[in-house]
Amino acid sequence: MDKEERKIINQGQEDEMEIYGYNLSRWKLAIVSLGVICTGGFLLLLLYWMPEWRVKATCVRAAMKDCDVVLLRTTDEFKMWFCAKIRVLSLETHPVSSPKSMSNKLSNGHAVCLTENPTGENRHGISKYSQAESQQIRYFTHHSVKYFWNDTIHNFDFLKGLDEGVSCTSIYEKHSAGLTKGMHAYRKLLYGVNEIAVKVPSVFKLLIKEVLNPFYIFQLFSVILWSTDEYYYYALAIVVMSIVSIVSSLYSIRKQYVMLHDMVATHSTVRVSVCRVNEEIEEIFSTDLVPGDVMVIPLNGTIMPCDAVLINGTCIVNESMLTGESVPVTKTNLPNPSVDVKGIGDELYNPETHKRHTLFCGTTVIQTRFYTGELVKAIVVRTGFSTSKGQLVRSILYPKPTDFKLYRDAYLFLLCLVAVAGIGFIYTIINSILNEVQVGVIIIESLDIITITVPPALPAAMTAGIVYAQRRLKKIGIFCISPQRINICGQLNLVCFDKTGTLTEDGLDLWGIQRVENARFLSPEENVCNEMLVKSQFVACLATCHSLTKIEGVLSGDPLDLKMFEAIGWILEEATEEETALHNRIMPTVVRPPKQLLPESTPAGNQEMELFELPAIYEIGIVRQFPFSSALQRMSVVARVLGDKKMDAYMKGAPEVIASLCKPETVPVDFQNVLEDFTKQGFRVIALAHRKLESKLTWHKVQNISRDAIENNMDFMGLIIMQNKLKQETPAVLEDLHKANIRTVMVTGDNMLTAVSVARDCGMILPQDKVIIAEALPPKDGKVAKINWHYADSLTQCSHPSAIASEATPVKLVHDSLEDLQMTRYHFAMNGKSFSVILEHFQDLVPKLMLHGTVFARMAPDQKTQLIEALQNVDYFVGMCGDGANDCGALKRAHGGISLSELEASVASPFTSKTPSISCVPNLIREGRAALITSFCVFKFMALYSIIQYFSVTLLYSILSNLGDFQFLFIDLAIILVVVFTMSLNPAWKELVAQRPPSGLISGALLFSVLSQIIICIGFQSLGFFWVKQQPWYEVWHPKSDACNATGSLLWNSSHLDNETELDEHNIQNYENTTVFFISSFQYLIVAIAFSKGKPFRQPCYKNYFFVFSVIFLYVFILFIMLYPVASVDQVLQIVCVPYQWRVTMLIIVLVNAFVSITVEESVDRWRKCCLPWALSCGKKIPKAKYMYLAQELLVDPEWPPKPQTTTEAKGLVKENGSCQIITIT
Repeated sequence: MDKEERKIINQGQEDEMEIYGYNLSRWKLAIVSLGVICTGGFLLLLLYWMPEWRVKATCVRAAMKDCDVVLLRTTDEFKMWFCAKIRVLSLETHPVSSPKSMSNKLSNGHAVCLTENPTGENRHGISKYSQAESQQIRYFTHHSVKYFWNDTIHNFDFLKGLDEGVSCTSIYEKHSAGLTKGMHAYRKLLYGVNEIAVKVPSVFKLLIKEVLNPFYIFQLFSVILWSTDEYYYYALAIVVMSIVSIVSSLYSIRKQYVMLHDMVATHSTVRVSVCRVNEEIEEIFSTDLVPGDVMVIPLNGTIMPCDAVLINGTCIVNESMLTGESVPVTKTNLPNPSVDVKGIGDELYNPETHKRHTLFCGTTVIQTRFYTGELVKAIVVRTGFSTSKGQLVRSILYPKPTDFKLYRDAYLFLLCLVAVAGIGFIYTIINSILNEVQVGVIIIESLDIITITVPPALPAAMTAGIVYAQRRLKKIGIFCISPQRINICGQLNLVCFDKTGTLTEDGLDLWGIQRVENARFLSPEENVCNEMLVKSQFVACLATCHSLTKIEGVLSGDPLDLKMFEAIGWILEEATEEETALHNRIMPTVVRPPKQLLPESTPAGNQEMELFELPAIYEIGIVRQFPFSSALQRMSVVARVLGDKKMDAYMKGAPEVIASLCKPETVPVDFQNVLEDFTKQGFRVIALAHRKLESKLTWHKVQNISRDAIENNMDFMGLIIMQNKLKQETPAVLEDLHKANIRTVMVTGDNMLTAVSVARDCGMILPQDKVIIAEALPPKDGKVAKINWHYADSLTQCSHPSAIASEATPVKLVHDSLEDLQMTRYHFAMNGKSFSVILEHFQDLVPKLMLHGTVFARMAPDQKTQLIEALQNVDYFVGMCGDGANDCGALKRAHGGISLSELEASVASPFTSKTPSISCVPNLIREGRAALITSFCVFKFMALYSIIQYFSVTLLYSILSNLGDFQFLFIDLAIILVVVFTMSLNPAWKELVAQRPPSGLISGALLFSVLSQIIICIGFQSLGFFWVKQQPWYEVWHPKSDACNATGSLLWNSSHLDNETELDEHNIQNYENTTVFFISSFQYLIVAIAFSKGKPFRQPCYKNYFFVFSVIFLYVFILFIMLYPVASVDQVLQIVCVPYQWRVTMLIIVLVNAFVSITVEESVDRWRKCCLPWALSCGKKIPKAKYMYLAQELLVDPEWPPKPQTTTEAKGLVKENGSCQIITIT
């Protein structure tokens, strides 16, 4: 049954989960209720913390189809459990819910989504996930997504909108008419309210959730225990600390909720107009929108309340919320395949592929362009949490847990402390029974030892270093929304950088143009703005082929387009709403040159200009725009010169793409060489093309023509050369990272050779290093997928392998250190298409390519995320630095994502830098390393503190004594808290070093350090405890004891006679207690100094003035009360008077202890630096990190790196040990 009923939901996606069905069992519930009563509610808490136990303890397994509860487990490395209750949605009351036809057809094979036929949609769709007889749909909600039971696949699945399995044709034919009110009501029932509901929990709810944290429950247990033992003061101190901690935690959590709520509230409820089937316009609230509704976009713009595909008109949209780009984007209507001159087949609509036609939720529509009588319409495709903004908000509301070795080891360490506490617990019980102690006292004292061993202040102490690091980062302009990631940043050993706007300046400068005449390149020209070129097709293309628009009189749009348009100095005029309303069709945007550029009269002999009868007026109207598409790497426009009979088509884009769409005879023979020359120098090159359209193409036909019909058979016109300058600080920052053994990788959407050139310029690839370009081709015409390897310096054209000069294979350098293995002298470069093919067909090559992959060009946003994952799979700690635009997924996925943009898109990034400069990367790593080392220091110190106190108490329990209330208070508040919160203040070391801090607590050197200090402290405490008993003046202390023989002692003793009964009861005042108290107090300070590490990750200890002052003050104070007792202090701390000679002996014990502790700690440090690398090299230990192990393997692999002019082919269907073979091309 287990096998049969274990199903997977969201298969292949990031949130893939196993799902199991359960039904409530009454007898199990009765047993659990009894258990809860017997354990005083503790079992209830345990079941609250463990959803898996809760379900298994109260339910029995059941078939998924009939279950009441589902148990979910994520399939990632965290294997987290969740449970959800099954609810029932009843459709019996609904007039359209009785199915006549029970078709089980699914639109896309496995998903519950809207069927193609809108009239029968309620009948067809319902049968997939409801029981026909009862008309009830079973569903559950998990992380704000509803999962409905789907009868076809016998599993739960979430309801999809029109974003999957719906063709572009059906969007026009079946969905463009709108919904009837009945269909709308039916869909509303299924899809629910269209809102991204971020409920800000009440303070009470948050308080309950926070207080039920295991840590606070343990503190509560400790406080109750101490109160019963009359340790009121320390209990009160812990309560105060806990309240401060809870209040600050509640404040920050609530603040984040409010911030998120405000971010989504802007469009939560607005009034929108929708078209119904009978063409009537109905005004409804945006919360009532459902997929399939036809929404009317208002003239004055709006904030989109859903994801919708544009079917009529044009919109100018600000998408900064999603992409981080504040540049307005022009959105055009989705091409209608049924009326296209050249059809594009029945292509499926996809919001990502067709993003230039999709209006996304939360983005702002600034302006609309429309036809008179025809409204600007968009069909709703996704609502609520399914929208792009909804998914972004979900990723913030339900983040993936951060998996870090330090935290895993911390739990292991706590378990060890619990085991130690268990030993103490048993020892105390046995010892008390042997000494015939009362049962009540035995229970309290044995439980007390647990609270001593596992310090309640540990979590507060651990977070102190992170809080201080966060504050220091804020001072240098780096803001953090995920403080736990600061520690992880200390481990980063690879950083991915976006290129444009990150490594290089944001904008591009026009360097010059290189026109083509008679299929030959003319010499490059710098100035485009001159009389000679004003009426040329080249300048006409620059003037029209762009997506610029005027917003409140200011020209705005893509920075690249702006630069080009400014270079020619033309004027852009757009029709006002009033003008558009007067005409039957949309008024075109008009561009014209300034009057000073136009010649006085038209030269008669010039054929190109004889059409312009009016010399003073030369205007070009932009009739149709095909926006830039990153998938197609081009944009085009249809324009008409005023007075001209025929229209013109202009196109610009990636040179390789433009050249392939031009007549071969118009492309210069040396095109590849010229292009390569420019790209090698790091220039961004854009090609232009043009053609006259046939006179039969009327304005109306152009509005419905497909872009494929326009974008072919063009005349190649030349190149625009743009310069993208490196940011001033880039080379220095990358050099710092390389010195610190941190690999750098470039991930960009730009051209491959331009990216390689920039990588060389900024020092990412050194001059002597070789660059191997991996060009992967997918399987085609029965041939398997293959990778062609080219060497960048000799790459001319992929289609002419013979032109590649034979190169020597790059040298493999053997390094002393494993860390340097990745610094060998060759780099791989590839584009997004090749990367996808390699991921799909060459799985075994991926790790090898990750080891030396440095340049990844033409990468789409999801490919950037896949690259981060691939690098993490070979155990790299990956940082990602981008400008927030389309890097969102990668920034979230990386161990440390730093956004250089403060726009809303970067809200998902753990770190945001105020200054748009990559100098924040080394700063973040330095602070991360300092915070990580601080965490280690604090953890070691807290472990020693609990063991020292545990041993003190265990020694005193042996004589049925204990530490006094105020002694505990002094140690825990005055020493421990002061030391912990000041030792965390060490700032980061001023430069990055090649050495990296350890990632976990369970390492040889660290464990040796802790164990050696434990042995030393136990040894010296035992020495004091047993030696005091050997003193000639020693006797079992009683109120009249006078070991000091001082006259003042009588006064001292007389003041205590009143408390005699109380003192006898707890037996706190005795010589052993006083000795152990003084020695242990010094030991806390000794280990604090021993563990306070400075260089190479933190500033030296003596520069932490608060810590130095605190330690000196505590040393002086303890020394003073030890050598020169003050009666009032002794009375409070319940210290007894001991002879002066014994005080000096204790001082000697403490001094020797300090010398031994610090010497051993220094020796451990030196041993780790000197002996560990030697031991590793002798033992030839296999490195833990996969990338290091792989680097060792590749050093002896004769086939790697691939030689030039070779091809790697994927094997057919059979996958054996090596699924690739290398074939040399001759």
